[in-house]
Amino acid sequence: MLLEKINSPDDLKKIPRKELNKLASEIRSKIIDVVSQNGGHLAPNLGIVELTIALLRVFNPPRDKIIWDVSHQAYSYKLLTGRREGFETLRKYGGISGFLKRNESIYDPFGAGHASTSLSAALGFAVSRDKKGSNYDVVAVIGDGALSGGMAMEGLNQIGYLDEDLLVILNDNKMSIARNVGGMGEYLTRLQSDEVYNMIMVDAWNLLEKLPKGLNKKAKTAADKLSKGLKNLIVPNIIFEEFGLSYYGPIDGHNIQELITVLSRLKKIKGAKILHIITEKGKGYEPAVKDPTLFHGLGPFESETGRLIKKDGPKKYSAAFGDAIVEAGRENKDIIAITAAMPEGTGLSTFKKEFPDRFFDVGIAEQHAVTFAGGLAAGGLRPVCAIYSTFLQRAFDQIIHDIALQKLPVIFCIDRGGLVGEDGPTHHGAFDLSYLRMIPNMVVMAPRDEVELKRMFITALEYHEGPIAIRYPRGQSEGVPNPGKITPISIGKGEVLKKGGEPLILTIGPLGYRILEVSKELDGIDPTIVDARFVKPLDQDLILELSRDREKIITVEDNVITGGFGGAVLELFSEKGLKKDFLRIGIPDRFIQFGDKEKLFELIGMGKLNLKKRIQEFMK
Repeated sequence: MLLEKINSPDDLKKIPRKELNKLASEIRSKIIDVVSQNGGHLAPNLGIVELTIALLRVFNPPRDKIIWDVSHQAYSYKLLTGRREGFETLRKYGGISGFLKRNESIYDPFGAGHASTSLSAALGFAVSRDKKGSNYDVVAVIGDGALSGGMAMEGLNQIGYLDEDLLVILNDNKMSIARNVGGMGEYLTRLQSDEVYNMIMVDAWNLLEKLPKGLNKKAKTAADKLSKGLKNLIVPNIIFEEFGLSYYGPIDGHNIQELITVLSRLKKIKGAKILHIITEKGKGYEPAVKDPTLFHGLGPFESETGRLIKKDGPKKYSAAFGDAIVEAGRENKDIIAITAAMPEGTGLSTFKKEFPDRFFDVGIAEQHAVTFAGGLAAGGLRPVCAIYSTFLQRAFDQIIHDIALQKLPVIFCIDRGGLVGEDGPTHHGAFDLSYLRMIPNMVVMAPRDEVELKRMFITALEYHEGPIAIRYPRGQSEGVPNPGKITPISIGKGEVLKKGGEPLILTIGPLGYRILEVSKELDGIDPTIVDARFVKPLDQDLILELSRDREKIITVEDNVITGGFGGAVLELFSEKGLKKDFLRIGIPDRFIQFGDKEKLFELIGMGKLNLKKRIQEFMK
């Protein structure tokens, strides 16, 4: 096999060009095999194989810098840059990350996990190169979905203004996770479909190539203007040219020979330039081509059939939220659902289907999503903003300035709270309780199960006139039977799960069930266990009453210790002048790696045996 011979990009350059399609096929087979066992991002990686081969044939990393936006599509890149051996450990604890990491390989110049960052990072490398007098090429690979993010537009604007020597490759497959939305996607489709434009583009390129090398700058400038003028005759105001980048394409992103030829040409052309390539998400694997959204990122599946290997058990928390908002939407026509490119992942697919006129996918644009929700709320509607915890971080200022400051009734439904497992530190929802708790006017809730989630949603919708957040974890819920009628919860009221003596254990979210299990194994210790439900406002009366006759207090949370739920309880005792023996259990002040979620809990001292030991030692 060709792939077995490649341990670095230098080995790739020795493969005859006529053999590269065979190599692409081997890479696809390897990715499908490993992802079918470990889970991961499949469709994005299958669509980028030929481009990756071409990039590594033409450019010379690690000297040259190839920046991958999001970097969840870099599996081929990893296989060809010295990580073929051990690729079977992809996304496993201690193995190869599903994203680029600077500390994993010298071939990873810039780590990523969120979209729309590559252009700004690439520009930083280009400016750094020139300031330090270095000599290397810089390439940014960004998908058309990531162009819907405002940060990408900011980077594009500055690249054109500075006219640094770098290449942007626009990988256009009409997808982010779901189908792309918005004007940029429609614009790119127009560029793809205009055959006359493509002919003019090729003629203009050939004209520029044939100009003598010694041609003076004035003549070159005139030729460049002629090229742009010819293009603009067909498609007026090509947006990338208006930004200041020379535009080339679109070309077939699965034609290795053409990619190598075009990239070799562009490498010689100085200045800021963009190459538009057309690819198919899921290329080479029929199940992924048919359903690129499902196969964007998934768990284990049968590689021969594409059938998912489903775990038995209750529905996911995202599905429970989806049920709740659909039921409420049938009764209340003012409810508007908003998500940022993730209708399926956030559980909004059914709402989208049943109420298409009240559903908005804004693309990868969390900041816009939040302020858009603020405008809807100010206009008298009831917006529900469903965004993953890690991505909501990107709209922190908008939450403060556009929502909380104006006390607008926006409901934030925050999926993937806490550790998420194999996606790792870029995707762990480890900070939301801290960054939301500090915001004035904000109410922050965390249900311990799917029924509590539905109760909190009704509470937020019908019993609160201001910003409010419901935070819940990734994956399966607790399997609590539906009680029938869903009743609201009083704002700021916790619940005693177990009456006992010392210590007083205060939990938040589904960890309450974990603590209840652990409490059964505590020798000679009979704790009192409380589900606080609310991080803000705290149930001060309940906490102070139960702590009156107890000296040892433990808080347990799936959030960073810094500024989290335990910090809120400590602040309460400090304000009241009470001194207690205190233990805070949560995510430590460091980034947690990727791996099986239970393994990660053990790593940070929150596995069931860890908790038992820590409580017993604390009580001694």
